[in-house]
Amino acid sequence: MKSFLFSSLALALSTQALTDNTSNSFIEKSLQNNLPELEALYLKLHQAPELSYMEEETGKVIAKKLSNLGFKVTKNVGGFGVVGLYKNGNGPTVMIRTDTDGLPIIEETGKSYASKATTVDKNNNKVGIMHGCGHDIHMTSFIGTAQQLIENKSQWQGTLMMVAQPAEEVGAGAKAMLKEGLFTKFAKPDHILGLHVSASVPAGKIAIAPGYALANVDSVDITVKGKSGHGAYPHLTKDPVILASRIVMALQTINSREISPLKPSVITVGSIHGGSKHNIISNEVKLQLTLRSYDPKVREQQIAAIKRITHGIAISAGLEDSMKPVVYVHEEEKIPSTYNDPTLARKVQSSIESELGKVNVQKSEPVMAGEDFGLYTLTEDKIPSTIFWLGGVPAKDYNDSIKNGTSLPSLHSSKFAPDYPVAIKTGVRAMTASALDLFNGKL
Repeated sequence: MKSFLFSSLALALSTQALTDNTSNSFIEKSLQNNLPELEALYLKLHQAPELSYMEEETGKVIAKKLSNLGFKVTKNVGGFGVVGLYKNGNGPTVMIRTDTDGLPIIEETGKSYASKATTVDKNNNKVGIMHGCGHDIHMTSFIGTAQQLIENKSQWQGTLMMVAQPAEEVGAGAKAMLKEGLFTKFAKPDHILGLHVSASVPAGKIAIAPGYALANVDSVDITVKGKSGHGAYPHLTKDPVILASRIVMALQTINSREISPLKPSVITVGSIHGGSKHNIISNEVKLQLTLRSYDPKVREQQIAAIKRITHGIAISAGLEDSMKPVVYVHEEEKIPSTYNDPTLARKVQSSIESELGKVNVQKSEPVMAGEDFGLYTLTEDKIPSTIFWLGGVPAKDYNDSIKNGTSLPSLHSSKFAPDYPVAIKTGVRAMTASALDLFNGKL
């Protein structure tokens, strides 16, 4: 009964949300004239995605749009990143960020506008490319917001800083832009805003998580060493497959017995490779792990425990110290958790509620996905920032999932097909309203 009542309520709220998103605000009225242009931009970006580090043409499109709006534009920042500055009198500096890269996925949505783009990856393999994480919607909402703020510049004062960031999917773009002096050569923002499409929130709605919103992410490689030999004489070997199996199981005790149950922690072994033939005991096995947490101290605890446990298992198997497992943490790919400044998040929520209606804004829970947006706040001054979820699920699909329990395509799925007209319109209105209130000191 409880499940049925929840489903009925969710269905009613989702239906109401998709019909109440018409506030007749000046932003909504102003936006109407730009919607055809924004749809054309979305389709162009969707059909021409580029992988991380390869976003050259995408950067040119964004740069041209900002230049045409009167921004002072700099291209090729931190790779193919773009920075646009528009000074409109004295006031705060508000930074709005989008990401620009696609994913190596063959699109299977069946849409008439589906991406058919392909490229050759670093391993010389031909791969499909798709905006399977909604960055095309992010960029379109980004340009739509810039248009609205310029067209209505009489209603705010300050400096608008538009940042189109490459290489988000590999956790490298924000680092590269900051390293090139994003906050020293261009401008140092007083506030930072971002959005991300959600594959679980219906189009027309916004969800915000005050505090921790997304997780620390680490990639870890473990090389388990052994002494090879014939599978018929295992007593003459040190079998790394057995050692690796013990390690995989032992790692799960880090979460269950070493880290406080009140501190979220995930340790997943996503890949294990070793051996070449049925009757050969190999010299080594390779494991690949992803670690997730929110608290930086938990991250340190995870890594220290992995090193201790793998070393201990090697010793227990009789391996000398020189043959202990090698634990390699990809520090260059490390992504810190994204922390939404609670005060700013609540104020942004209030601003969006005023624009879209309270029924269309909800509190979301933290997720264990990663986003390098959090890097922009890690300065000495701890710049307040907030990233919010932009609903992308078509109304029918969302309602069917509530009614029938069917699963929805997730982000990074080849079948992820958001309701882009509703999502883009909602994203522009939400971001524009938030930025205006920040400029005018209402947040």
